[in-house]
Amino acid sequence: MPRSSSSPHRRALISVFDKTGIVDFAASLQAAGFQIISTGGTQRALEEAGITVLNVEKLTQFPECFGGRLKTIHPLVAGGILYKRDEEEQVAEAKELGIEPVDVVVVNLYPFAETVEKSGFKPAPGAALPEEVIEQIDIGGPMLLRSAAKNHHTVTVICDPSDYAEVASQIKEKGDTAVEFRRELAAKVFAHTSAYDSLIGEYLSGGKTAGVMLDNRRTLRYGENPHQTGVFFDVMAHVTLNQESSNKPKAKSQKPKASQWKQLQGKDLSYLNILDADAAWRMAMDFSPPTAVFVKHANPCGIASHEKIEEAFQRGYDTDRLSAFGVIIAINRNCSAEIAKKIIDQKIFTEVILAPSFEPGALELLRQKPNIRVLYMDGTVFSGEPVYRSAFGGMLVQDEDTKQVTAGDLVCVTEKKPTPKQTDDLLFAWKVVKHAKSNAIVLAKDQVSIGIGCGQTSRVDSTHIALRRAGDRVKGSALASDAFFPFPDSIEEAAKHSISAVIHPGGSIRDKEVFARADELGLVMVVTGIRGFRH
Repeated sequence: MPRSSSSPHRRALISVFDKTGIVDFAASLQAAGFQIISTGGTQRALEEAGITVLNVEKLTQFPECFGGRLKTIHPLVAGGILYKRDEEEQVAEAKELGIEPVDVVVVNLYPFAETVEKSGFKPAPGAALPEEVIEQIDIGGPMLLRSAAKNHHTVTVICDPSDYAEVASQIKEKGDTAVEFRRELAAKVFAHTSAYDSLIGEYLSGGKTAGVMLDNRRTLRYGENPHQTGVFFDVMAHVTLNQESSNKPKAKSQKPKASQWKQLQGKDLSYLNILDADAAWRMAMDFSPPTAVFVKHANPCGIASHEKIEEAFQRGYDTDRLSAFGVIIAINRNCSAEIAKKIIDQKIFTEVILAPSFEPGALELLRQKPNIRVLYMDGTVFSGEPVYRSAFGGMLVQDEDTKQVTAGDLVCVTEKKPTPKQTDDLLFAWKVVKHAKSNAIVLAKDQVSIGIGCGQTSRVDSTHIALRRAGDRVKGSALASDAFFPFPDSIEEAAKHSISAVIHPGGSIRDKEVFARADELGLVMVVTGIRGFRH
């Protein structure tokens, strides 16, 4: 039921923790004839910007109390949101009670998940919970949001700043928001508050329940195949509890992931584009030196490190030009015009290129290929966050494999010991192999992957594929296996092709047999004690 934009009775309640864009939005509502109701920090921010605000206390004639725990929970507020405007009895009842309608509700919630991350506290039975965490359990916010969402037939509710522009546009053009749009906003609210409550439940239960907050829905070009639909959401927050691993890095920031990457050009992303781009970026960010990664079907087909990123790019591409068709490219340094020129001049058919920055000259050259999806990444390392996968109608959750194997972790099990150069190549190969689908074998030389075999049901088959890809470059290279060798067949193949050193986790009941065979063949062999499966 839209009202005239000149009516003095249209009111908007605004109470937000995240004040991104709120001043401009409130100004647009005020210009459309809305009276703004607010309190606390939101009120101060709006008034400092010159916006007239009616304080909640003045509206309710009841003071904020209990250290701010009780502010907006009052019949004059909740009733103004909840009563039905199209039922005469409720309209009359509201008038009798002195309740004026609230037509727009703008609320986002206290940062519970972020506060948990900062506190570092993991609940244990009987343990007192940190006060700063408890105080970030929002009570009034969910009440206001759910009330407005329930009455979305006549009330516009906003929990996401990204919706301000569309709401303002519809009110300016039509005097009110469309009922279909209000329903979408209401659905977003219930998903948001449900996930928020789940996160709190996960924390208080010590991890016995799990909460995931999904937001920033993007409709994709298509799903895994063109006949399937695909949608991408950001996982806005997840409270990970009782993790024993000391290798899990802290998140770089708590800002929404949608702001951590941006598509600069190209066709719309598909489901597989995002999967492959994610795999490529995680690989690239796993390497400290300048590194270029080439990915097909979420598997590396070429990776190279070099002090000059342009040289790393060329070496990575030269590893397997046949596979690098329709490839995803990720580089962990600035994308220079020289790299863009290599893509154009060598006619590299790439679907997506990702980098933490792009030279203006690089972007100008890439515009010659308008279908290439160019993704700017702000350098955020997504690794270490939970990994989700559906199974049996439920969800599997695990931490990302962030274990870094160093030279000090290697145990040599052969008489022949690795040289410093062999150690470097072994560690490089190990870092690559943990990103390839199991069973995986990687051959590396001079910080370049020269042959990769992966996704096979037999480890020796992966070895044959890697050897075939490496060709005559194989002599003196290092071989990495993501799991132990159950039989010596793969290392016998390696020795036939003059591979000099092997790295694998160890742990097979036939380890002694495998180690002895490596000695007989004159190989260097080291074990990590860490498995690198990726399914």
